[in-house]
Amino acid sequence: MVNNILRNGILGGIIAAIVMASMTFYMKTNPGVEPNAMIGFAGMLLAFIFLILGIKQQRTIDNGTISFGKAFLTGLGISIVISTIYVLIWLVIYYNFFPDFMEKYSEIALKNTKPEELAAKTIEINQMKEWYKSPLMVILLTYMEIFPLGIVVSLIGALALKKK
Repeated sequence: MVNNILRNGILGGIIAAIVMASMTFYMKTNPGVEPNAMIGFAGMLLAFIFLILGIKQQRTIDNGTISFGKAFLTGLGISIVISTIYVLIWLVIYYNFFPDFMEKYSEIALKNTKPEELAAKTIEINQMKEWYKSPLMVILLTYMEIFPLGIVVSLIGALALKKK
Protein backbone atom coordinates (compact mmCIF):
# COMPACT_ATOMS: atom_id res chain seq x y z
CA MET A 1 0.00 0.00 0.00
CA VAL A 2 2.82 2.40 0.87
CA ASN A 3 4.57 1.88 -2.49
CA ASN A 4 1.29 2.50 -4.30
CA ILE A 5 0.68 5.70 -2.32
CA LEU A 6 4.21 7.00 -2.87
CA ARG A 7 4.32 6.17 -6.60
CA ASN A 8 0.97 7.77 -7.40
CA GLY A 9 1.52 10.65 -5.00
CA ILE A 10 4.88 11.53 -6.52
CA LEU A 11 3.50 11.40 -10.07
CA GLY A 12 0.50 13.54 -9.12
CA GLY A 13 2.71 15.91 -7.14
CA ILE A 14 4.97 16.44 -10.13
CA ILE A 15 1.99 17.40 -12.29
CA ALA A 16 0.55 19.77 -9.65
CA ALA A 17 3.97 21.34 -9.10
CA ILE A 18 4.62 21.83 -12.83
CA VAL A 19 1.28 23.57 -13.36
CA MET A 20 1.74 25.74 -10.27
CA ALA A 21 5.32 26.64 -11.20
CA SER A 22 4.31 27.46 -14.77
CA MET A 23 1.54 29.76 -13.60
CA THR A 24 3.83 31.42 -11.06
CA PHE A 25 6.57 32.09 -13.58
CA TYR A 26 3.97 33.35 -16.06
CA MET A 27 2.80 35.78 -13.40
CA LYS A 28 6.38 36.86 -12.69
CA THR A 29 7.24 37.44 -16.35
CA ASN A 30 3.92 39.16 -17.15
CA PRO A 31 3.43 41.67 -14.34
CA GLY A 32 -0.07 43.00 -14.07
CA VAL A 33 -1.66 40.04 -15.83
CA GLU A 34 -3.75 37.88 -13.54
CA PRO A 35 -3.19 34.14 -14.10
CA ASN A 36 -6.29 32.09 -14.78
CA ALA A 37 -7.42 30.37 -11.58
CA MET A 38 -9.28 27.75 -13.62
CA ILE A 39 -5.98 26.56 -15.10
CA GLY A 40 -4.60 26.07 -11.60
CA PHE A 41 -7.72 24.22 -10.50
CA ALA A 42 -7.62 22.04 -13.63
CA GLY A 43 -3.97 21.25 -12.94
CA MET A 44 -4.85 20.11 -9.43
CA LEU A 45 -7.66 17.93 -10.75
CA LEU A 46 -5.29 16.47 -13.32
CA ALA A 47 -2.84 15.64 -10.53
CA PHE A 48 -5.62 13.97 -8.53
CA ILE A 49 -6.26 11.55 -11.39
CA PHE A 50 -3.34 9.67 -9.86
CA LEU A 51 -5.34 9.48 -6.63
CA ILE A 52 -8.15 7.65 -8.45
CA LEU A 53 -5.63 5.44 -10.25
CA GLY A 54 -3.97 4.65 -6.93
CA ILE A 55 -7.24 3.55 -5.34
CA LYS A 56 -7.98 1.42 -8.38
CA GLN A 57 -4.49 -0.12 -8.26
CA GLN A 58 -4.92 -0.86 -4.55
CA ARG A 59 -8.17 -2.66 -5.32
CA THR A 60 -6.32 -4.76 -7.92
CA ILE A 61 -3.53 -5.50 -5.42
CA ASP A 62 -6.19 -6.64 -2.92
CA ASN A 63 -7.63 -9.22 -5.36
CA GLY A 64 -10.39 -6.99 -6.73
CA THR A 65 -11.91 -5.91 -3.42
CA ILE A 66 -11.45 -2.79 -1.34
CA SER A 67 -13.48 -1.34 1.51
CA PHE A 68 -14.53 2.29 1.61
CA GLY A 69 -12.15 2.87 4.53
CA LYS A 70 -9.11 1.42 2.82
CA ALA A 71 -9.95 3.18 -0.44
CA PHE A 72 -10.33 6.49 1.42
CA LEU A 73 -7.07 6.02 3.34
CA THR A 74 -5.24 5.17 0.12
CA GLY A 75 -6.65 8.29 -1.54
CA LEU A 76 -5.88 10.42 1.50
CA GLY A 77 -2.29 9.16 1.58
CA ILE A 78 -1.82 9.97 -2.10
CA SER A 79 -3.40 13.38 -1.49
CA ILE A 80 -0.96 14.10 1.34
CA VAL A 81 2.01 13.23 -0.88
CA ILE A 82 0.71 15.35 -3.79
CA SER A 83 -0.01 18.28 -1.46
CA THR A 84 3.38 18.04 0.24
CA ILE A 85 5.24 18.12 -3.08
CA TYR A 86 3.11 21.10 -4.13
CA VAL A 87 3.95 22.93 -0.89
CA LEU A 88 7.67 22.13 -1.07
CA ILE A 89 7.95 23.36 -4.65
CA TRP A 90 6.06 26.54 -3.74
CA LEU A 91 8.46 27.18 -0.84
CA VAL A 92 11.45 26.84 -3.17
CA ILE A 93 9.87 29.16 -5.74
CA TYR A 94 8.66 31.72 -3.21
CA TYR A 95 11.81 32.05 -1.13
CA ASN A 96 14.34 31.71 -3.98
CA PHE A 97 12.74 33.10 -7.13
CA PHE A 98 9.67 35.16 -6.27
CA PRO A 99 10.02 36.70 -2.79
CA ASP A 100 7.92 39.69 -3.87
CA PHE A 101 4.99 37.45 -4.80
CA MET A 102 2.58 39.02 -2.31
CA GLU A 103 3.33 42.52 -3.59
CA LYS A 104 2.72 41.48 -7.20
CA TYR A 105 -0.35 39.45 -6.27
CA SER A 106 -1.85 42.31 -4.26
CA GLU A 107 -1.33 44.75 -7.15
CA ILE A 108 -3.15 42.42 -9.54
CA ALA A 109 -5.91 41.55 -7.09
CA LEU A 110 -6.64 45.16 -6.14
CA LYS A 111 -6.45 46.38 -9.74
CA ASN A 112 -9.11 43.85 -10.77
CA THR A 113 -11.45 44.49 -7.82
CA LYS A 114 -14.72 46.35 -8.24
CA PRO A 115 -14.75 49.76 -6.49
CA GLU A 116 -17.51 48.74 -4.07
CA GLU A 117 -15.47 45.70 -2.97
CA LEU A 118 -12.10 47.49 -2.76
CA ALA A 119 -12.12 48.18 0.99
CA ALA A 120 -12.89 44.56 1.92
CA LYS A 121 -10.37 43.21 -0.60
CA THR A 122 -7.68 45.57 0.73
CA ILE A 123 -8.23 44.27 4.26
CA GLU A 124 -8.06 40.67 2.98
CA ILE A 125 -4.84 41.31 1.03
CA ASN A 126 -3.21 43.07 4.00
CA GLN A 127 -4.05 40.07 6.20
CA MET A 128 -2.47 37.71 3.66
CA LYS A 129 0.66 39.90 3.56
CA GLU A 130 0.92 39.60 7.34
CA TRP A 131 0.47 35.83 7.16
CA TYR A 132 3.14 35.54 4.46
CA LYS A 133 5.71 36.99 6.88
CA SER A 134 5.70 33.65 8.71
CA PRO A 135 7.07 30.53 6.95
CA LEU A 136 4.61 28.38 8.92
CA MET A 137 1.68 30.40 7.60
CA VAL A 138 3.05 30.16 4.05
CA ILE A 139 3.08 26.38 4.45
CA LEU A 140 -0.44 26.26 5.93
CA LEU A 141 -1.93 28.59 3.33
CA THR A 142 -0.34 26.60 0.51
CA TYR A 143 -1.68 23.32 1.91
CA MET A 144 -5.12 24.97 2.06
CA GLU A 145 -4.94 25.62 -1.69
CA ILE A 146 -4.70 21.95 -2.64
CA PHE A 147 -5.36 19.56 0.25
CA PRO A 148 -9.13 20.17 0.68
CA LEU A 149 -9.62 19.23 -2.97
CA GLY A 150 -7.64 16.06 -2.30
CA ILE A 151 -9.96 15.14 0.55
CA VAL A 152 -13.01 15.62 -1.67
CA VAL A 153 -11.51 13.57 -4.50
CA SER A 154 -10.53 10.86 -1.98
CA LEU A 155 -14.11 10.64 -0.73
CA ILE A 156 -15.55 10.51 -4.24
CA GLY A 157 -12.96 7.97 -5.37
CA ALA A 158 -13.52 5.78 -2.32
CA LEU A 159 -17.28 5.83 -2.83
CA ALA A 160 -16.99 5.08 -6.55
CA LEU A 161 -14.32 2.39 -6.33
CA LYS A 162 -15.20 0.46 -3.17
CA LYS A 163 -15.96 -3.15 -3.94
CA LYS A 164 -16.77 -6.03 -1.64
